[in-house]
Amino acid sequence: MTATAEHGKGNFSAGPAVLPVDVLEEARENLLSLGDTGIGIMEHSHRGKPFVAVLEEAERSAREVMSIPDDYAVLFLQGGASGQFFQVPMNFLQGGTADYLDTGSWSSKAIKEAKLFGTVNIAASSKDRNHTYIPTESSYTEGSKYTHFTSNNTIFGTQWKSEPEGAKSALVCDASSDICSRPIDVTKYGLIYAGAQKNLGPSGVTLAVIRKDLAESGPSDIPTIMQYRSQIANQSCYNTCPTFGIFMIGLVFKWIGRQGGLAAVQQHNEAKARVLYDCLDSSDFWNTPVEKDSRSLMNVVWRLPNEDLEKQLISDATAAGFDGLKGHRSVGGLRASIYNAMTQEGVSGLVDFMKEWERTHG
Repeated sequence: MTATAEHGKGNFSAGPAVLPVDVLEEARENLLSLGDTGIGIMEHSHRGKPFVAVLEEAERSAREVMSIPDDYAVLFLQGGASGQFFQVPMNFLQGGTADYLDTGSWSSKAIKEAKLFGTVNIAASSKDRNHTYIPTESSYTEGSKYTHFTSNNTIFGTQWKSEPEGAKSALVCDASSDICSRPIDVTKYGLIYAGAQKNLGPSGVTLAVIRKDLAESGPSDIPTIMQYRSQIANQSCYNTCPTFGIFMIGLVFKWIGRQGGLAAVQQHNEAKARVLYDCLDSSDFWNTPVEKDSRSLMNVVWRLPNEDLEKQLISDATAAGFDGLKGHRSVGGLRASIYNAMTQEGVSGLVDFMKEWERTHG
């Protein structure tokens, strides 16, 4: 079975990832002229009234979809999650101790950056079993500055099903690969940040939702652009903001609303993942290393009996129109990323292909 020409049906890339078709169509209409302004969205000044209206609408839509209260700021930043790995400790660690939960490569990179600014306590880790599970036992620090975790682990295919329990300080979450895939209680967090390029829009813009009092607690003797308070005071426009990315995020938030909100999106994501995991569980030909209670709804990883078969499946799948199935270079294997915009039909098409491929190669 081959993928159809339907946009995005065969795009299983880990990111930048598939976007909703109607969002892309609306963006296309505004590339030449934002509304009736006669100037395209990418050409408008970030301080002009037309774009300011876009920015304000994007924030309103984010607040509505994510139920963000007024005592939290919504920021559209640059530098990706990797930029937040050092901006967070630069603002809040300041020689103190922070708790970090190590569940994969991105957590480890955040830990490395934090050590430049203070002491890191590894409160929990899944490294002992190659990050194939979400740890349930933690050792937190009294008086820690904050507690950092990565909600979904793109490379290893694990996901926290709820917030870590027992933390003794404000939760800081890298939600880059499962942001807005399900409802969360924002008030449980001090800061949530996410690169947009998986569930929210194109690469180049980072969403940050931060408690305002936490932002104000940061130092004033670090570079101005690195202070969260500076971005809040300037409505994400201390410098030229990523205008097109913000426009796209606003469209995606509206799209989520049209789907029925985050509760409906979660049901959709659970149904898609169930189809793929049922296929992988149906035969010993497919090996899924992640413990079942830790499986990600966004990034499904698996192995075949040998690497030659894996290379062949990737090649055959690409030829059939199912792209992006190669696992991350650090771990190998196979991975299907099934973010919000991936359709049920797309996942079902992949499963049909895999079943037929197993029949001929198993």
